Amino acid sequence: MLNDSEKTTRSDLMLDKTLTVILAGGHGSRLKPLTLERTKPAVPFGGQYRIIDFTLVNCLHSGLRQVLVLTQYKSHSLQKHLRDGWSLFNPELGEYITAVPPQMRTGGSWYDGTADAVYQNLYMLKRSGAERVLILSGDHIYRMDYAPLLAFHEEHSSGVTLASMEVPLSEAGQFGVMGVDQQGRVTSFEEKPKNPEPCQPGGENALVSMGIYVFSLDRLISILEEDHLLSDSGHDFGFDILPKLFAENEVYAYRFGGKAGRVSRDRYWRDVGNLDSYYEANMQLLDPQPALDLYQPEWPIRTHHSQYPPARTVPGISGSEGIFINSIVANGVLIVGGSVQHSILFPNVRIGDEAVIHNSILFEGVEVGDGAELDNCIVDKGVVIPPGERIGFDKAQDAARFSISEKGIVVVPKGYQF
Repeated sequence: MLNDSEKTTRSDLMLDKTLTVILAGGHGSRLKPLTLERTKPAVPFGGQYRIIDFTLVNCLHSGLRQVLVLTQYKSHSLQKHLRDGWSLFNPELGEYITAVPPQMRTGGSWYDGTADAVYQNLYMLKRSGAERVLILSGDHIYRMDYAPLLAFHEEHSSGVTLASMEVPLSEAGQFGVMGVDQQGRVTSFEEKPKNPEPCQPGGENALVSMGIYVFSLDRLISILEEDHLLSDSGHDFGFDILPKLFAENEVYAYRFGGKAGRVSRDRYWRDVGNLDSYYEANMQLLDPQPALDLYQPEWPIRTHHSQYPPARTVPGISGSEGIFINSIVANGVLIVGGSVQHSILFPNVRIGDEAVIHNSILFEGVEVGDGAELDNCIVDKGVVIPPGERIGFDKAQDAARFSISEKGIVVVPKGYQF
């Protein structure tokens, strides 16, 4: 049996021999207009972060130091964020977080599906010296220690291991739903089924894939090269690659949120795929006991911070006090006689005299004029709201100017001119 020192050395070697690939090129079409000028992983979240920060932090705290970020769609904002906030690894020690746009090394096309994105960069995988590849999505909100997942993969001598979690049957149709045997081997899988099966007979939950995969490098190379030759393949991990591997009994499922790992086991994982789920995930941070605790000291969320002064509230000319109640207020925010309630304000936001902000998310650099009122709104970066403007109160008027989600959230796009 290995002693503690031997276990630590073995774990370190396992992490050193793991290459991480983050898929960060998605359109995020259901998040428009927030993704009109940025890719989904670069969308701001939680008052100061970007969505991709959560995946990158998981890599950082898990001890993974070789990370490729595959970019594509409107990637400038994301690449700038990686440069400004994540240039922290030491290349002299073989550490890196590297953005990899499509280079068309295998033809003249852009990335065509998640599997094709990795296939087009196989040359980087082959020369990496890695023994296994951890493939992640850059557009999910969660905290996870990947080390126990990798240990599970090694313990089962699995060609492929995927992370899984239970969700209510009513939500399971949005994901890949699987069945597993007592050893954790996946016995069935269906991508986004209309009638998902419960993981226990008569149960209310289904076991779903989280879009987190560990491949032995040799197996990944062979399956991607095979898939590339198939003209009828969509070159997608969920629809094309995994079903073939399930049929060959090669896949094991690792349960997310178990006892192993160094992060609190809140079992929080969100795919903020549309405006309503994005809005709700942000607003849940304001709950008295939020499902996602941003304040866990041993697992801090890193990001890029601009150099703004501390947030401040001051009275306005009218004599009204600047106040905020149950809100997240970032650096540089100045509330001059306005009222902010149950809202999230990103850096450098200005709230004018007697303005009222309620149940809203204001991105960096937004200015709200005197006497303006916002309710159930998302206002994108740099928008200037004129004095006396009212948004979120007249659905017909709002719909004529802005996007409105299914649940009535009004989204003012970046650069909108009143």
